[in-house]
This record gives sequence, structure tokens and C-alpha cells, in this order.
Amino acid sequence: MIKIGVVGVGHLGQHHARKFQGMEDACLAGIYDQDAKRAKEISEKLGTVNFESYEALLKACDAVDIAATTSAHYDLAKPALEAGKHIFLEKPITSELWQAYDLLDLADKKKLKIQVGHIERFNPVILKVENEIKDPLFIESTRISTFHKRGTDVPVVLDVMIHDIDLILSFVNSPIKNIHASGIGLFTKSIDIANARLEFENGAIANVTSSRVSLKLERKIRFFQKDSYISLDFGAKEARVVKKSPKLMLYLPKIMMGATDIDPEKLVDQQLYQCADDTKDALTMELESWVNAILTDTKPVVDGHAGTHALEVATKIIKIIDDQLHNTKIKV
Repeated sequence: MIKIGVVGVGHLGQHHARKFQGMEDACLAGIYDQDAKRAKEISEKLGTVNFESYEALLKACDAVDIAATTSAHYDLAKPALEAGKHIFLEKPITSELWQAYDLLDLADKKKLKIQVGHIERFNPVILKVENEIKDPLFIESTRISTFHKRGTDVPVVLDVMIHDIDLILSFVNSPIKNIHASGIGLFTKSIDIANARLEFENGAIANVTSSRVSLKLERKIRFFQKDSYISLDFGAKEARVVKKSPKLMLYLPKIMMGATDIDPEKLVDQQLYQCADDTKDALTMELESWVNAILTDTKPVVDGHAGTHALEVATKIIKIIDDQLHNTKIKV
């Protein structure tokens, strides 16, 4: 039984703490939050220990779930690793690349596990079709939402787009050759809308769009492959897989000759997967996988290196956009 301490019990952290209470191989040792009022409220709600200091929490647990704001990740994660604790870090792994590298080095030296909270890896929609996604040639993702104050301490690239960056990197087994990006800040001084085009050395291309100042909520990603098209709607919890029909070659000559009376449905085979009734939610599976990695001494699904790779790409995108915005201001 692994004793887990949760640091930061805001919007996300409170749910992390609650999940550990019902877990078979883990128990909630307690919580800590620098907001004493919030910590007291959540500890009473969950019936758990509210530690008065982070140091006290570290002494009482085997592993630490860090769900605090991104800017605090490094300052919380480093002492936890130094104390010999495995850590779970909400995405992104850190706000600065050097911080991520430092944590990786420390974890490797102490043989400790780092898992990063790229929760979409555990989304039932992804899990339903992940075996169908093989060598995608073109990927298009859209992740937009209405404005909320939460998460605005970092650019939308780190707050929102990084989910899709991580997914894309997990499916495209090739280094990135080039990145094109653009973006702008509307409600904050940071980047609120961003678009990036990732060009990989194997020829694959990904077009990624994220916004936190839209009028609607949309989370979709599409994969185009040599023989199939896979569309995922995270909001509707649906996945559609469209493949070339074995009968395609029977109709293709007629189409090439100009025939217009052939039903398009005969050219493809389609399968619609609906995941709304899946018994386990993504957060439960994500946290259980971290606990299992600790117990079995295996590599976490999204380990520190994967989280750092996503941060590397996100950081490059931010720099490209910042440089463009800076140059534009100078010209004006």
C-alpha cells in the first residue's frame, strides 16, 4: 500500500485526492496547500489529514502528487525527489526547460519515478482506437474553450496545446524537422490563441490549434493515414475509424471513367465507437497507472522524459510566436 500526499487541492488537486481514497493499492496520507482555508475545507470534506507544512507531508508519505500551479512545480518537485519520494506532476512538467532537465537528472540518480499528467493518453476515446493509429501522415487537432482565469499563469501553448503536442509525439515516431507557429494574446499579456505546424523528418505533418478565448468548447483530433482516417471527439466521447473498403478496386475504375451514381458508402468501411459509458474515467486510470509503475518498478506511461519532450516542443512554439510579436511591435 503506497501512502500518497497531494500538494495543491484547487480545482484539479481536490479530485486527485479523492481518487486516492478509493484506490486499492494506495491510500491518501493527507494534503497540503499554501491556502490554509482551502486546505482545511478539502481535508474536512474528504476526512483526511491537513498538514501544516509541506515538509511534514513529505515525511508522512511515500509519493507526492503535485497538482499546484505550474509555476510552483519545480520548487515542490525538487525537495520531494531529494527526500526520496516518487512524484506525479500535473502537466506541463515545469514552466522552464532547465527545471525539467534538473528534475530528470535528480530522479534518474535516485531511481525515482516521475509521471506527468498528460491525461489525454488515458482518455477512453484514445484507448479505444490507439491500436488503429499507425504511421499517420497528417494530423489536425483543435482544442478551444471559453475564457477562465485558471491556467492563465502560462501561455495557452503550455496550458492547453501541450495536451495535443504530447499525443502527437506519442504517435509520430520521428524527430521534428521544422516548426511554424503564430499566436496572439487577447485577454491576457500572454498567448491566448496559438496555431502551430509541426513538420517531421519522416514527412508527417501536424496542424495544431488552441484557444482559451473562444465562444465554444471543442476538443477534436484527426489522423490521416495511408489506408484510413481516424476522427476523435473528446467532448462527445466518440471515435470514428474510416478505412478503404476491400471492394474499392471494383468501383474505382468506374469512378475514374466519370461514373457519378456510385454510393460513397460503398468505398469505405466505417466504425463508430462511443465511450460515454466506460466505467473508469481518465483521471482514475492515470493515477492508477502511476501507482502501478511504482509498485512494479516499471516505466510510467507518460514519464518525465516524455513530459520534457512535450515541453521542449511547446517552448519552441512559444519562442517563435514571441519573436513574431516582438518584431511586429518594433515595425509598428
